[in-house]
Amino acid sequence: MLEKVLLVYATMSGNTEAMADLIEKGLLKKEVIVDRHEAMDIDAELFNEYQWILLGAYTWGDGDLPDEMLDLYEDMDDLNFNDKKFAVFGSGDTSYEHFCGAVDILEEKIKQLGGEIVLPSVKIEMNPENEEENLLIDFGEKFAEKCKASL
Repeated sequence: MLEKVLLVYATMSGNTEAMADLIEKGLLKKEVIVDRHEAMDIDAELFNEYQWILLGAYTWGDGDLPDEMLDLYEDMDDLNFNDKKFAVFGSGDTSYEHFCGAVDILEEKIKQLGGEIVLPSVKIEMNPENEEENLLIDFGEKFAEKCKASL
């Protein structure tokens, strides 16, 4: 049986989308099915259909969630994430005080709702390059391995 993974991200300049591309590549190498969506295109109810979920967002301003993620984030309050496994990723800019603060905000929400973070989050400065590309592919592979080990 192949496990399905939900991959949801918010992007504006394309940096977080590039991260999602690399993570998806790692997931597919491990032969899991990936259901991929931009955050502003889905309803939070979609989370109810998956046990394994990857969330990604760029950080806006000084550590905030981007507008593209806000509705989804607020609608999560109506959900129960017990028995759901997550990993979080995001892009940011170290010139701000709270580097990749959106990642931290998402992690906190997941924990509040009973979800489990199964891998340390990945935070990338701007756009992934060189060794960061391999790091993100490995992140996807490791998430897939955890997912498959649970079957």
